[in-house]
Amino acid sequence: MQRLRGIFFADPAIVLATIFYGAISLVVSFFDATGALQIRVARRWAKMLLAVSGARVHVEGLEHIDPGGSYVFIANHQSYMDTPVALANIPVQFRFLAKRGLFQIPFLGTHLSRAGHIPVPREDPRAAVKVMQRAAEVIQEKKISLLIFPEGGRSHDGHMRAFKEGGAYIAIRARVPVVPLVLIGTRKLLPYGAGVVLSGDVTLRILKPIETWPMSLKERGALTEQVRDLILKELH
Repeated sequence: MQRLRGIFFADPAIVLATIFYGAISLVVSFFDATGALQIRVARRWAKMLLAVSGARVHVEGLEHIDPGGSYVFIANHQSYMDTPVALANIPVQFRFLAKRGLFQIPFLGTHLSRAGHIPVPREDPRAAVKVMQRAAEVIQEKKISLLIFPEGGRSHDGHMRAFKEGGAYIAIRARVPVVPLVLIGTRKLLPYGAGVVLSGDVTLRILKPIETWPMSLKERGALTEQVRDLILKELH
């Protein structure tokens, strides 16, 4: 049985690290319009958060990706800890596709916007399509990657929900590979609705990229289901 050590999410070390790195991120944003420096700062913050929490992350499949390549990473979403795990361990310049509400939070919203992360207006389907089109253009123009949690939010009960097709749409339109990511164990660190972070083992499994260049947008549904099935298989 895995032994877990509980700590409060509001642990002073976590709070201080977040304020410290958040301030640095804001400052460097005035000197780098690409967002690359902010992502480097965010990686350091993520590593600090995982270290303070006592999370031990095991990464598998790094050989499947090129640090200089462009991808659309599609991952299951079990916990708020998914984000720092991905930031700290995927050695690729990537941005998040996130719900617009996060960009309206003071301080956090400023960081997300200035770093180049992309807000999605879920309540407006037409606007969401335009955002996805723009996301594909950003991937091509800036030669970066994108990370998407296609369930539309964290799992409430640990069971993976249906995937939305946005990630597949963007990857096909940008002509970049889709890379399925499997996050195992993050729910045990910070379950849905919990205020306490627990230490423990987490696995980040990077599956083989799926090429999209021969696909049409009509195939986005099939690609979405293929990615979901691959991730689901790894979770069982």
